[in-house]
Parts: sequence; structure tokens; C-alpha cells
Amino acid sequence: MLSLLFMLSVDLLEPLMESWRNSLYPESAFEAMVRDWYLDSFRDLRSFPEIKDNNDEREFTQMIKAIKVRHNNVVPMMALGVQQLKKGMDPKIVSEDLDEIHQFLDRFYMSRIGIRMLIGQHVELHNPNPPLHCVGYIHTKMSPVEVAQNASEDARCICLREYGSAPEVNIYGDPKFTFPYVPTHLHLMVFELVKNSLRAVQERFMDSDIVPPIRIIVADGIEDVTIKVSDEGGGIPRSGLPKIFTYLYSTARNPLDEHSDLGTADTVTMAGYGYGLPISRLYARYFGGDLQIISMEGYGECSLLWFDHLNSCKIKVKL
Repeated sequence: MLSLLFMLSVDLLEPLMESWRNSLYPESAFEAMVRDWYLDSFRDLRSFPEIKDNNDEREFTQMIKAIKVRHNNVVPMMALGVQQLKKGMDPKIVSEDLDEIHQFLDRFYMSRIGIRMLIGQHVELHNPNPPLHCVGYIHTKMSPVEVAQNASEDARCICLREYGSAPEVNIYGDPKFTFPYVPTHLHLMVFELVKNSLRAVQERFMDSDIVPPIRIIVADGIEDVTIKVSDEGGGIPRSGLPKIFTYLYSTARNPLDEHSDLGTADTVTMAGYGYGLPISRLYARYFGGDLQIISMEGYGECSLLWFDHLNSCKIKVKL
């Protein structure tokens, strides 16, 4: 199953690579490196001998664990490749005309989420000392308030490093409320949304003595769990809303313009890659949820994350 998924991912990458080789878009070494990672993983899986006993099972688990680590940087590497593509594109080409690239990236990233979910579930099910209330990758009593607190602190650390200060983040919700979900998925989504809000508020109130906080509200409904992240960062124009879930759009500067060593060093930027929102929406949709952005230009933004309770949701690996 895993080898098939890796091979399908390579098949997804090949048409894009072919387009670059045919000079339709500028060729990117970043995507070539990602393709090689997938090919290496496919070969590792195909060459692994038939599992016959517990020792073979343990070796297989260690192998796919190493594969998961190998692919940790796929998203930033692909994002750098897309930004390189954007930098070398004809200015007359607008992102709306590049639906093929956006659809490809959606399929590729959704496939990646599925692969990592399968590997993570297998590895955690073989963990001799699993965390309390965890069944594989899924935490059966995950506190969204606690995850939001951790994600907010991580985002504030990056904001502090970039700007020297960071707005406060106020979280409202019952800390005792829990529901089954994958904590790493929720952390990633809230982290990206809070990071965007921190940047917007910080830059809008850079010279102000009073900086409004970012607000997070966690609500438990009959069908859905909803997380709302709102700010007073000024919002974005209504004309920009159709672009926010595309991979070639960002309100920040292209990171390649500011960090020439990206790809060779572990440089993390506050914004500019343009993949935070579309990736977050894919993670939400993977388990039947969704992400919506509402903007009030001149005031701020409101991001709404919806999640199905996993006990009423069929888990699907989407390719």
C-alpha cells in the first residue's frame, strides 16, 4: 500500500517536472530533490523482504520511520520550488491562470498527508510505551484548548524572533473539553493561522503603544468542533480573497528575495511561502472538516476551522 502511494506521488511530480524541462515553467532543483526522495522511499519499500516474524516487523517499522523523517522537509522544499517558479514566471501570467499547478499541489499534498498518517499510525501502534489515551496517531481525549495554547506559543516565539515583540493571544474555551483527533494536525493548522494573525497585527501596530490581542475561541457543537481565530490586523481586500488558498499568493515578500541561502540552511521565515493557508485547509478536509477565511478590510480577519467528531467520520486516504 505504501509503495503504491509513493509511486503515485512520483507520477504526480513527473508531469510538472516535464513541463519545466520543456521550458513551460522555469526548472526547479527543489522539486527534483523531492522526486528523488520519493523514488528512494519507493525502492526501500519494494526491496524490503517479506515479513515473516516479529523481528522483521520491527525492522520494517524502523525503516518506514526513517522514511517519514526523510520526507520531513517536503513541504518547505516544494514551497521554495513554487516561489522560484513564481519569481521566474512571465509577469503577464497571473495565478488564476495556473489552475493546473494548484490542482496538482492539492493532490500531491493530500497524498502526502495520507502517507504520513499511515506511517505515523503504524509506528505509534508499535510503540511499546504509547502516550495515555492514544490509539496510534489519534488522541482519543485531545484538548483543543491545550493544543491551541502550545501552537500559539510556538507562533509567538517566531514573531518575537522576527520583530522583537509579539501580540498576546487570548484563548477562550473549556480546557476540560476533549475530542478524538490528531494533535499534530491541529497544532499545524492553529499555528499557521495564529502566525498569520500575529504578523498582520504586529505590522499594523508597529509604532503603537496599544496592541490588540489575537483571540481564539474553541466551541463544541453537536456535530462539529469549531475553532475561531480573529485579529485586528487590517484584513485583506475583497479582491484578494479568491487568491488566499492558492500556492502562488502571499501578502509577504518572496523569501527567496531576502534569504539567498534557503534550501541550504534551516532558515524559517514568518511568512512569504504562500502555502500556510492551503495546506491548513487540506489538513482540515482530510478528516471531513474545513477552513474558511472572512476578512473585514480596514479592521481584521476571522478564520474558522471546523472539525467532525472522528467517531462519526470515515477516515479516507485521498490521492
